[in-house]
Amino acid sequence: MSSAEMAHDREAWAELIDLERLARWMDSRGLGTGAAIEEPETLGGGTQNILLRFRRAGRVHVLRRPPRRPRPESDEVMRREMKVLAALAGSDVPHPGFIAGEGDPAALGTAFYLMEPVAGFNPTQGLPPYHAGDPAVRRRMGEAMVDAIVALSRIDPDRVGLSDLGKLDGWVERQVPRWRAQLDGYAKFEGWSGLAALPDVDAICSWLEANRPATIRPGLIHGDFHLANVMFAPDAPELAAVVDWELATRGDPLLDLGWLTATWRDPAETEHRVAVTPWDGFPTLAEIVDRYLAATGRSAAEARWYSVLAPFKLGAILEGSHARACAGLTPRAIGDQLHSHTIALFDRALRRIDQPIV
Repeated sequence: MSSAEMAHDREAWAELIDLERLARWMDSRGLGTGAAIEEPETLGGGTQNILLRFRRAGRVHVLRRPPRRPRPESDEVMRREMKVLAALAGSDVPHPGFIAGEGDPAALGTAFYLMEPVAGFNPTQGLPPYHAGDPAVRRRMGEAMVDAIVALSRIDPDRVGLSDLGKLDGWVERQVPRWRAQLDGYAKFEGWSGLAALPDVDAICSWLEANRPATIRPGLIHGDFHLANVMFAPDAPELAAVVDWELATRGDPLLDLGWLTATWRDPAETEHRVAVTPWDGFPTLAEIVDRYLAATGRSAAEARWYSVLAPFKLGAILEGSHARACAGLTPRAIGDQLHSHTIALFDRALRRIDQPIV
């Protein structure tokens, strides 16, 4: 790293993370008591949250805290993440090891936690030669993605101290009204192109309501499971960790499968938004679903419902950026790009109503 890059790196966190206060807090937890904090550097990633890697008393730590301009719920998000990571300790779910955390913002200005560094890479940032050079390796990468959410689906939230994470009562009944209301709420943004500019929202919502599962098999959900939120081992086709647990909650784990199919490459689409190359070798959509169902005993009918819900939910979220861009609150180019993505996602939902994955 050049001197200019080092200076910019320091500017990214120095105003937000007081190393002396952090050292005192770590002393109170017996984490390298009295030693200096050395080699601080920020880590990149697919999140606005700040990640600071540093060394103390010979041990490497990664601090995670909310972004420079925290949202009202940012501290609660940090508290949720540290609780989930602590609960996953010793499980088969690949995750960053939790070291310690602080939910009281008085300690460092915001809630934060420390975790073990992850030796690995994110595939959306490019594949190393080992992974890029062999389709069989990439196939196993896709299988490892499925295996991770299978392992997560087997976690009993009550047994690991997560019985208060989210609200299970009425969870499945809330899904469609919640995300339809999200879409309808964008009408408050002046200039928004509206529902008429989107594929048939009424048809998607009607099908989802008419085919809603009568019950759910409750479990732990990551909530945003896709290729940008995992890290692979540098020299093997296995997952090193699933990251970004800020949306973790209780519900039906099939939503994670739906989210994966909402973000996986679909050969029926001419424009592919999966930012991983080369792609050949990765399992097909049907192979992903089949592997999950075989491992969990869930039904194709259940998986189909979530394969429609997930792209609808994701599109409803992304359309918010377009609505704000129409009102001049965010860059128009970004809003238009995400609007295009929403259209593709809603088309995907409609297609899966007529043509189930399996």
